[in-house]
Amino acid sequence: MTVSTLTLLLLALSALAYQLGLRRARVVSVNERGTGALHSRPVYHGAYVALACGLPAFLLVVLWMMAEEATLTHLTVNALPAEVRALPPERLGLVINDVKNLVARNVAPERASKAARTAARHYLSLRHTATVGLPVLAIALAVVGLVLAYRRISPELAARNAVERVLGWALVASSTVAIFTTIGIVLSVLFEALRFFDKVPVTDFLFGLEWSPQTAIRADQVGASGAFGAVPLLTGTLLISGVAMLVAVPLGLMSAIYLSEYAAPRTRAIVKPALEMLAGVPTVVYGFFAALSVAPVIRDAGRSLGLDVASESALAAGLVMGVMIIPFVSSLSDDFINAVPQALRDGAFALGATHSEAVRQVVLPAALPGIVGGVLLAVSRAIGETMIVVMAAGLSANLTANPLEAVTTVTTQIVTLLVGDQEFDSAKTLAAFALGLLLFLVTLVLNVVALVVVRRYREQYE
Repeated sequence: MTVSTLTLLLLALSALAYQLGLRRARVVSVNERGTGALHSRPVYHGAYVALACGLPAFLLVVLWMMAEEATLTHLTVNALPAEVRALPPERLGLVINDVKNLVARNVAPERASKAARTAARHYLSLRHTATVGLPVLAIALAVVGLVLAYRRISPELAARNAVERVLGWALVASSTVAIFTTIGIVLSVLFEALRFFDKVPVTDFLFGLEWSPQTAIRADQVGASGAFGAVPLLTGTLLISGVAMLVAVPLGLMSAIYLSEYAAPRTRAIVKPALEMLAGVPTVVYGFFAALSVAPVIRDAGRSLGLDVASESALAAGLVMGVMIIPFVSSLSDDFINAVPQALRDGAFALGATHSEAVRQVVLPAALPGIVGGVLLAVSRAIGETMIVVMAAGLSANLTANPLEAVTTVTTQIVTLLVGDQEFDSAKTLAAFALGLLLFLVTLVLNVVALVVVRRYREQYE
C-alpha cells in the first residue's frame, strides 16, 4: 500500500471516528437530560475521537517516512558479511552505493559483487516487510485510538480542553518549524560564506571595486585569480531598486489614495482587481517586455537626445520592475487607508478641513505604518528580482550611478555563479553564499530602519 493510499484511508477513518464520537456524545447528552450535562459540546467530543484515531497513526507514518532510508540501510549493512563491514568507510560506502543501484535497477546484477546482490535482496525484503507492516500497524493504532477515545466519552470528559490543547501544540510546532527553518537557512549561508572568507579577505569583498569571479581550477592551469569586490553588485542592485521605487511608490500610493478615498464603488471594483493582476504576471514576461519593448525605446530616445544609452540599461530594468511592484504598494496601502477609522475623517471635516486636507493631514499619517510596510515589501521584492535584471540590465558588473549603462545585481550574480557543474571548494562558487549573506544583511537593515521610522512616528502621533 502506498503512502498516499494509506493517508486517504487514515483520513476516512478519522472522519468515521468524528461521526461516531459526535453520535456517542449526543446519545450521552440525551441520557443525561440535555447537552448541559456534558462538559463540552458534542462537536468537541467528535473532534476528540477523530484526533485520537488519526493523530498517532499520522505521526507514525511521518516518522517512518523520515527514518525509512536510514533504518533500511543500517539493517542492510548489519546483514553484510563481517569482512565487508570491516572495510574502510569509503569502500563500505561504495558497496552501499552498489546495493542501492541494484535496488533501483540502475546496474545489471551480473556487474555487481555477490555480497552486493545478497544485500540488495535483503534490502528489498526489508522494504517489502515495511510496505506491508506499516499500513497494518498504522491502521491498528488508529483503531485502538478510536476505541479508547470512544469509550472515554462521558459527561465529565473535558473534550474541548483536550482538543484545544492539541491544536495549541500544533500551532506551536508550526511556529517552531518556521523559526528553525529560518535559522537553518541563515546558518547554511553563514557557514559557506565563512569558507569563502577563508579564501578571500572580508575587506576585499566588502570594499573591492571590481567583480570578476573567474578563477583557475587547478594549480597548474593558467587563469584569472579572480576579483571579488561586491561594491559594483551592491550599487547596481541599489540603482535598479531605486529606479523601481521611484516608479512604484508614487504611482502605487496615489492609486491607493484614489481607490480608497475618491473612486466610486463601481470604479473601485474594476480598477483594484485589474491593478492587482500586475502581481500575477510572471517575471519572465516582464523581462521580455523590458528587453524587447522598453529598452529599445529608451535607447532610441537617448540617441535622439545625443545620449549614449546601452542596449541593456538599469533604467529599462528599473522602469519595468517598478510597474511590476506597483500592486505591492497599492494593495497594502489601500487596505491600511481603509482601516483608518471613519471617526478621524469626520472629525477633520467637522473642523473645516477639505477632503484633500483630511487625506494629507489625518488619513495618511494614521495609515503610515501600513504604508511603510507596503513600501518595505516592495523594496524587498525589487532587491530580490532576478529575471528582469538578466534580460534587461545585463550581466556587466559596472561601478556606476548612471542608469543608462548596463549593470548587474547581487541576485543575478548568485544565479550565475551556481549555474552548471561547480566545485563547492572554489572561491567562485562560495562567493554566491557570501553574496546571499550580504543580501540578507541589507534586507535586515531595511527592516530595522522601517521599524525605527514607524515606532518614532507612532510615538509622535499618539
